[in-house]
Amino acid sequence: MMQIWVDADACPNVIKEILFRVAERLRISLILVANKPLRTPLSRYVRSMRVEAGFNVADKAIAREMAAGDLVITADIPLASEVIGRGGHALNPRGEFYSKENIEERLTMRNFMDELRESGVNTGGPATLSQKDRQAFANQLDRFLARHCR
Repeated sequence: MMQIWVDADACPNVIKEILFRVAERLRISLILVANKPLRTPLSRYVRSMRVEAGFNVADKAIAREMAAGDLVITADIPLASEVIGRGGHALNPRGEFYSKENIEERLTMRNFMDELRESGVNTGGPATLSQKDRQAFANQLDRFLARHCR
């Protein structure tokens, strides 16, 4: 049975709330991975996995534990690439699926932006999650689950 994994350290709370409701409604396992304690609802379908602090520790735990066919919620492009390479699915909190067709382009752009930041260019951060983003996430998640969980 497919599980949903969440790169929870940076995942917005509103997205976690959507996922909590989905886990209960569909009776699907939801695992939130973070390096700090998380508040989760009392549920047999929702659990958290706490990992030690450190660069990419949560990402490595998700990549190690997930199985082909699982869904991973992450904005981390290298993690998404690893998930796809292992036969999983990756969805970011703004409702965009990463795929074999687009992940290389996303990695290239991420690396380019890293180079700009390292050279002193202020590239700014991501925009605040909007209502439109939340709706796009919920819609993509519903479509995905309708195809893979019924």
